[in-house]
Order: sequence, then C-alpha cells, then structure tokens
Amino acid sequence: MNEMKQEPLTGAPEVVDGSTAEVAKSAAGPRVPRRLLRNVLLLIVPLLLVIGLGYYWLASGGKVSTDDAAIKQDIVSVSAQVNGPITQVAVRNGQQVKQGALLFRIDPAPYRVALEQAQAQFAAANLQNQLLRSQQSGTGGDIVGSQADLAIKQRALARQSALLKQGFTTRSDYDDAVSEVRKSETDLANARARAANASAAIAPGEQPNIAAAKAALDKARLDLSRTEVRAPMDGTIENADRLQVGQAVVIGIGMLSLVRSRQAWVEANFKEKDVGRMVPGLKAKVEVDAYPGVDFAAHVQSIGAGTGSEFAILPAQNANGNWVKVTQRVPVRIVFDGDPKKPMIAGLSVNATVIFNKS
Repeated sequence: MNEMKQEPLTGAPEVVDGSTAEVAKSAAGPRVPRRLLRNVLLLIVPLLLVIGLGYYWLASGGKVSTDDAAIKQDIVSVSAQVNGPITQVAVRNGQQVKQGALLFRIDPAPYRVALEQAQAQFAAANLQNQLLRSQQSGTGGDIVGSQADLAIKQRALARQSALLKQGFTTRSDYDDAVSEVRKSETDLANARARAANASAAIAPGEQPNIAAAKAALDKARLDLSRTEVRAPMDGTIENADRLQVGQAVVIGIGMLSLVRSRQAWVEANFKEKDVGRMVPGLKAKVEVDAYPGVDFAAHVQSIGAGTGSEFAILPAQNANGNWVKVTQRVPVRIVFDGDPKKPMIAGLSVNATVIFNKS
C-alpha cells in the first residue's frame, strides 16, 4: 500500500536557510504601516470635526440672520375732508407727484355759496356793532340834555319857592315846579341807564358777534380750499383707479394711497434670543428676494419696544393655566446705507443679517 505524502499546512512558514522567528518577523513587517494609518485616521477625523464645529460656532456667533423680514415704506391713505362728488381726477397709478400737487377736485359750488353766506353774516355783525356804538354816543348826548333840563327846572323851582314865601305865587304853581324837577330827574336817570346798557353791549376788544361771524367765515374759506385734495408729501400714487368723476366722496374714507418711495427700510423680526446683543448702529446686510445675488449695506436703526404679539389686536392671554412657551419675535428696524441702487417695493421679502463684530 502506497504511503500518502503529507502536504505542509497552508500558511505555515517554510524553513529555508533561517529560523522560524526571522520568517515571522519578516511576515509581520508590512502590517505596521496599515495599523499606523488606521490610528492616524482615527485621530484626524474627530479633530477635523472639532475644528469645523468650532469654526461654525465662531462664525455663527458673529452674526445672526432671519428671513422673517420685508421692505417697508411710508404709505399714506389720502382721504377728503369735505363731502361732495368728484369733478376732476388729476393723477393715475404709478405717477410720481410732489408735495402740494393736485390729486382730485370735489364740486366747489356748495362751498362757494356757504362762503358768500358767511361773508354776509360777517358784514351784518359789523353793521350791528356800528349801531351799538352809535347808540352809545347818542346816550351821552341824552345825558347832557337831561342834565341841562334838570338845571332849568331846579332854577324855576327856586324862584317859585321864593315867590311863595313872599306871597306872590300860588301853591299850585309851586307844586307844578316841583313836579317838573322830579320829571327831569327821572329823565336824567333813564338817560344814564341807557348809556350804561349801551356801554355793556360793547365789550372791550373784539365783539363776540363779530368773532363768531369771523370764525364762520374762516371755516367757509377752509372748506372751499379743501375741495382741492393735494398730495401731503412726495411719493408714488397707488389705488387711483378707485377715483371716478361723479363718485361721491365721504369724509375720512381713503380714496387713494401715496407711497414715499425714497425712504424704504427693512422690518426684520428676530427671535428673542438673538436680540440680546443688538444695539443701534450695528452693521447689517440685506438680501432682497427680488434681486438675487445683490447685497445691500445697511445698519440697525432701532429695536422694537415690544414683541410682535404685544402689538397684536388680540394679545395672547397666558393666565388660563394652559400655557405653552413660544419663541417670541422682536421687530428690528434696519435702514439702508445711502439710497439703494435697486427700486424698493413695499412688501418685498428680505433676508436680513446683523453683524455683531464691527470690523
């Protein structure tokens, strides 16, 4: 029976001119760099992560951004101050107007009539005042005449008294003289009373009836001037398509809008935890969605005195015991440095960034 040849075990070192230890050392030689590389990678990867997180923390700590922001502009709702139908429309949508420019005109006819009536009342008040002054002057003459008549009657009474003592007149003539004196005294008292009443009717300074008539005249002139509705400021006309000739205008109801286009700003609502370090004057950057890729230099002008919920029509009530904490937003006003190179339209969406490090 043939003897089977025993094959060497796989992986067993074959001894050729050396010991088994030397062969093992030569076999373990290539494994050392791979192990070192693995250890280096285990150290470098966490280190890179730490460096990246640190840089992100430092970079994000120097600025804060929000996309809860929009372009704001001063918008005035122009309304009439007198009632009446529109007779002329002088503007159109998108038109640039200067302060004092005519926007529309209301029918002035009724207000011209009211002005004429006020002028007539003012003239009547002046005439009445002149009559009172004439009466006051006349009462002075009445007093002088009554005083002279009384003096004559008193002298006649003295003569009658002397004649009565000598027996050259009758008692009846003496009594008639006494009666005439009493009558003259009554006439003088009446004249002085009329003078006092006339003086009281004419108050020092401007007379009340003239002042009232003058006030009515000024109001009539003011109402007539208000039939021409003019621009209260420079701006752009919007919603002018509402105006139609013949349309009735009611006091206090807005007829068109005037936008002050040259004074745009950004209202950015930052989270409450982001406004703790904000102060007016910090640099800011504004990115408008309508103009991608364009950054506008700006700065913080003011920080709101209350959160948005505090100025809501129905503020939240947290006293019912079912309270859930919600991160509040604080409005921050950001203004552009100089005039923006692009036209700013009220309501455009904005991404606002406030930079804490001023360098």
